[in-house]
Order: sequence, then C-alpha cells, then structure tokens
Amino acid sequence: MTKIIKITFILIVLILKVASANNLQDEKKNNLGIASYYSMKHENKRTTSGEKYKSSNLTAAHRTLPFGTLVKVTNLKNNKSVIVKINDRGPFVKGRILDLSYSAAKEIDMLMNGMAKVKIEVIDFAEK
Repeated sequence: MTKIIKITFILIVLILKVASANNLQDEKKNNLGIASYYSMKHENKRTTSGEKYKSSNLTAAHRTLPFGTLVKVTNLKNNKSVIVKINDRGPFVKGRILDLSYSAAKEIDMLMNGMAKVKIEVIDFAEK
C-alpha cells in the first residue's frame, strides 16, 4: 500500500508541475495590454496581499501573478520602463492587464492619459 501512496504522490506532483508550467506560458503570452493606475484615494488601504498601498512604492495589481513577483512594465508609446512588485489583485476592468501604483505610473510617464498600452515581462517569478 505504501508504494501505491508514493506513486500517487509523485503523479500528483508531476501533474501540478505541468499545470504550473502551462500557467507560466499563458502569462508570457498575455504580456501586452492596457495598464491603469491607482487613484490617491487608495492610500494606506490594504491590498489583497495584506500590504498597505503606498503611492510612493513601485507596486502593481495583476489578476493571476503570485504576490512578490517582480515585473518589468514598458510603456509602448515612449519605451520607458519600471520594475514593480505584484502585491494586489486586479484590475477588474475589461481589457486592462495591470493596475500600477502612482509612482510606477509616473516613472513610465502615463499620468496624463491615465492609461497606457504596456508590455509586461516577469523578472522574478515568485512562488505561489
């Protein structure tokens, strides 16, 4: 019976690794889209990760990337980039892929328009 349990455990681990690799590939495919940024009314409110939102921090919300993942965000209009840490979930507006902190949005010069077409690249993929 012990061998069956070990084999079952190994199979489950392998299945989870394949599923995780597929999710990572999906993330890499979906790396272009519209980013927006948090308004100042969110200052000091808790993010989904439990951290307080600070407009001065370089952070972002993404629907699926694990908290702590570092992402390079490039504004495709001016080629300016910033590296942010994922610490929240969102955006929950159709067509948007990322919500940036105020400081991150400022770094890539998107404050005037409020939104920008961006490319996102995972720099350091945090464990789930």
